[in-house]
Amino acid sequence: MAVDVVQSRGGAAGTGGGISGLGARISAYVQGLPTAYRNVMAEMRRVTWPGREEIRKLSIGVILLSLGIGAIIWIIDTVLQTVLVRWIPLLFGGR
Repeated sequence: MAVDVVQSRGGAAGTGGGISGLGARISAYVQGLPTAYRNVMAEMRRVTWPGREEIRKLSIGVILLSLGIGAIIWIIDTVLQTVLVRWIPLLFGGR
């Protein structure tokens, strides 16, 4: 039984699963960096960038949406505070 464990560990190290496998992966990663950089640059050239007017319109939309969501949260908070903090204690004899 112990012999099988030692042999299976020795066999796994001999197949390249040890440190040499890590070195090969790092080497392949480093060698692939120039290709990846070229692919990214080619993709960035195909991007359609928004114009100044479109950026302004979308920014105003984001600001208005944020203010609207903030107002909804404020209304929900006020209603829940009124119900939970003021009305429920009055029902059960508080204050």
